[in-house]
This record gives sequence, C-alpha cells and structure tokens, in this order.
Amino acid sequence: MPELPEVETVARRIEKEITGKTIVSADVRWARTVAFPALKTFKEQIKNQKIKSVSRRAKYLILTLENYNLLIHLKMSGDLTVRKGKMRIEKHDRLILDLKSPGGGSAYLAFNDTRKFGKVWLTNQPETILGKLGPEPLEKTFTPQWLYENLQKRKRQIKPLLLDQTFLAGVGNIYADEALHKAKIHPQALTNSISQKQAEALYEAIVSTLKEGIRRNGASIDWVYRGGEYQNYFRVYDREGEPCMVCGATIKKIVVAQRGSHFCPTCQRLKGSKHGT
Repeated sequence: MPELPEVETVARRIEKEITGKTIVSADVRWARTVAFPALKTFKEQIKNQKIKSVSRRAKYLILTLENYNLLIHLKMSGDLTVRKGKMRIEKHDRLILDLKSPGGGSAYLAFNDTRKFGKVWLTNQPETILGKLGPEPLEKTFTPQWLYENLQKRKRQIKPLLLDQTFLAGVGNIYADEALHKAKIHPQALTNSISQKQAEALYEAIVSTLKEGIRRNGASIDWVYRGGEYQNYFRVYDREGEPCMVCGATIKKIVVAQRGSHFCPTCQRLKGSKHGT
C-alpha cells in the first residue's frame, strides 16, 4: 500500500500538471470507487470545477476545487497519472477526469486501481473524513514530548500503534519497520515501557525515515507503485535472512497484529522474548 512518502510523491508529481485546470467531466468506470456522494450527484457537482491546489493529508490526496474537496485514497494498488492528448483508457482505470487548461489544451487525470479498493470523496466538509486522523509526523504538532506522553497513555505493542492512523497519520508497514530499527525498538515492545529517551529516538527515526523516503520518491517494491528508489536503502523491511547493516545479525520476520514485521534481534532486543534475545 502506498504510504506517506509514496502519496506525497504522487501529489508532487501531478500538482504542476493539473493545478489551474478545469474538470470538464468525470468518467466513472467502477462505481464503487466513488464513496461519496451518490454517483449522479458526484458527476454533476464535479463538472466545471477548477483545481486550485493539490496536497496530502496522511495517505489521502486532496484536490482543492472551487467549491469542493476531492479526496482520494489509493488504498492497496491505486495510482494517479496525467495523460495528455487523445484519451486512452487502460485496463484498470476506475475514474478518469477530463481536464481543460485555461489555454484550451486538454489532459486527463486517471485513477488506475488494479484491486479496486481505492476510494474518492467529493465534499465541502473534508473533516468528516479526515477529522479522526492523528497528527502529521512531518508537522509541528508531532513532537518528541507528544510521542512520549501518548505512548505512556497506552499499553499496546508499538508496531500496530504506529500503523493506527488515528494515532499517527501516514505511517505504514514499511516505514514503521524502518523507523523502529533505526530507533532500536522491538516491534512488540509495549508502548508504556518505552522510555523518554527511546521515544525521542523513535521520533527522530520516524521523521528522518519519512523524509528520506520522500527524497527518494518512495519505495517501488511490486507492480503497483513504480518510480521510487527507497527500496534500495531498506534497513530491515523485506530483508528477512539477510545481515543487519548495523551489527551483522540475521534479520528476522514475525507477524505482529497480522502484519509482517522485520527486525534485527540484536539491535532491537525485547526482554523475555524468544524473538529478541
């Protein structure tokens, strides 16, 4: 699933190409892609809306229109591409927006989604969808002290908490594994057992890992998302059986809250655990 760096990369990639253009019409090729409003209303409301800006909140792309916000969640396999010239429909296109520039040129914004899980919302109240999200890890609301205090309030394993979008917005499986390794924290460590010093290290690890992911245009690890190179710099993710770049120990993979989790049993020790001793 595209995570914060991948979604940020998509936003930056399409921003210059579609900002200022007007949506002439919407071709919805998979009705369930539109989560809100009803399909007929969606087509009517989005027509002739000018795209004012493109941004991101957590794993959501936000197209700010004249009267609405178009929210897009790529889910497992979604991607957005801008195509110019004559419209060409590809096999897994679920939504195509016909765009017109002020100078009269045409282009198309295509939402391609192989697994059909991606969703879009057209609303003038974006907080109804985004309001439950936690803080952005690259903004000032996320601080070492905030992280420490909120870890102490809970008694959960750290890895699934980092994946909880109501706790912290945008972090997914890849970047959680990478940040935990950098901070030397086991993915099964209980949050209320994490010291202030460890929380500070985790804060730095989360921020630096996400920034590095963005700098390298995200990670390309399968056929869904292409163009990134962060996969060439993974510390532990997808490196089961390979040596740790820090200590040389063999990277292990366990299942934590139904998610595969990669870690170094030497760098990320968990007292009393057969995985971390």
